[in-house]
Amino acid sequence: MTTFDDILEEAGKFGRCQKRIFILLCMVSMPWAGVYVGIVFQGFTPDHWCRDPAVVERREACGWNLAESRRLTVPLDNSSGQQSSCEQYEVDWNATELSCDNQELKDLSRTPTISCKHGWEYDYEGRQSFVTEFDLVCSNAWLVDMIQATLNVGFLVGSIAIGYLADRFGRKMSFLISNLLNGVAGILVAVAPNYISLLVFRTLYGFGVKGGWVAGYVLITEIVGVEFRRTVGVIYQMFFSVGILILPLLAYYITDWRWLQVVITIPYILFLSYYWFIPESPRWLLSQNQISKAVKITADMAKENKMTLSRNIETLKDDNADSTTASFMDLIRTPNMRKHTFILTYNWFTSAVVYQGLIMRLGILGGNVYIDFLISGLVEFPAAFLILFTIERVGRRLPFATANFVAGVSCFITAFIPESMFWFKTAVACIGRLGITMTFEMVVFVNTELYPTFVRNMGVSVCSTLCDVGGIVAPFLLYRLAVIWLELPLIIFGFLAFLAGGLVLLLPETRGVLLPDTINDIEFPKKNYVQKYKAYCSNSATCW
Repeated sequence: MTTFDDILEEAGKFGRCQKRIFILLCMVSMPWAGVYVGIVFQGFTPDHWCRDPAVVERREACGWNLAESRRLTVPLDNSSGQQSSCEQYEVDWNATELSCDNQELKDLSRTPTISCKHGWEYDYEGRQSFVTEFDLVCSNAWLVDMIQATLNVGFLVGSIAIGYLADRFGRKMSFLISNLLNGVAGILVAVAPNYISLLVFRTLYGFGVKGGWVAGYVLITEIVGVEFRRTVGVIYQMFFSVGILILPLLAYYITDWRWLQVVITIPYILFLSYYWFIPESPRWLLSQNQISKAVKITADMAKENKMTLSRNIETLKDDNADSTTASFMDLIRTPNMRKHTFILTYNWFTSAVVYQGLIMRLGILGGNVYIDFLISGLVEFPAAFLILFTIERVGRRLPFATANFVAGVSCFITAFIPESMFWFKTAVACIGRLGITMTFEMVVFVNTELYPTFVRNMGVSVCSTLCDVGGIVAPFLLYRLAVIWLELPLIIFGFLAFLAGGLVLLLPETRGVLLPDTINDIEFPKKNYVQKYKAYCSNSATCW
């Protein structure tokens, strides 16, 4: 019997064909950054205060600045000593002697106050977020959390649905369907007329985005040799960091959240052209017993790589596949599969909560959000290089666990550094961002290495649903706990990361291990798996 890994030896493990497909699929990671954390800019909450139509009318007539008119409208907050954002003086200014030449009125400190009656004014330099458009502040501030939460609900449902489609109908087909949905839903988000429709369209948007990204990831890892899996997996995710760097630049020059949404969505429409440029996964075709299609695609890959295949390709098959149809029960039926599923789902959850929490925290710290976001994005690139440097020398498990521990310690330390030590606090927080970025990037490709081919896409999709649950929890955890104490979320993040690191140490090492094809390869690796690939490993320096 000839396996697909044997054929890759002849067709090229990472030749011109795989490189072309890899470059095309890496582009998918960049707009996902805008979808995933674009709320930092699209939902930015600027300094705001109650709007009083009478004072606004006088300000425009008299040429007052915002500070002068705000003094007449807004009382001091007793708890903070700052001007209130949610209350105003209960004064009928039309019945007073207020004029352009007379702004010095009697002491207003004893004047009754009420909640804002006529909306809010925003100090946002002409920019527009959905917070300013729909007045999602004060008692309505929690509605911003819902906008991010519904996106993650879409991620959760979509990753399961598209994960099933990818294992049932193919990686390529599910990838294209998800991008079609992304293009339509993304434009609907941009034209949403009200808050409710925005929630609905954001949910639909999330349904396709993540599932398509995972399908692309699985496709590229299935068509390269074992020694290239970790490189393509890490670089594929590193392009998400490229998107993180591009996002603040786009947000700075595109001042309306709706147009920023359009720009983020356009790439997904362009990705539909990949129908003509990327093939179906031959490894998946083999798991479905579609031998002739797998042979043709593999032959085309070899031709583009300028390699010659032997006659062994005619015997290409996958007799050991457990089933041609994946099911959720395959992930929990046997002991090792059950252990892997539990540990990986928790790590997906922790990665999402801590990663999203640290990014969204930038929007409430009061600094320059564009510069802060850019600096934090630059931190992600060392994470990718550290992974590439360590995982083939040290392995997967130890760097994976260490990254979690580093993120946890950094969160604990950052929480107790005083604001007067700003740059030290920022540096430690960046180390935490570095650690959780490494964790997020490692959990994806470790996940693919711990599931057999026929259930791999579903396994990644199901495990990553806890990432989506984390994304639902993260905004509420951050914004609501920060009201109690700004650093309280960091304490929670630290605890979650520490526990995740300890659980990772219970996983098997997958360095140099070929992708498993059957559940037996997971449950009895020494008995079945090594024997199965004995011929391959005798010529490979990356095996056990």
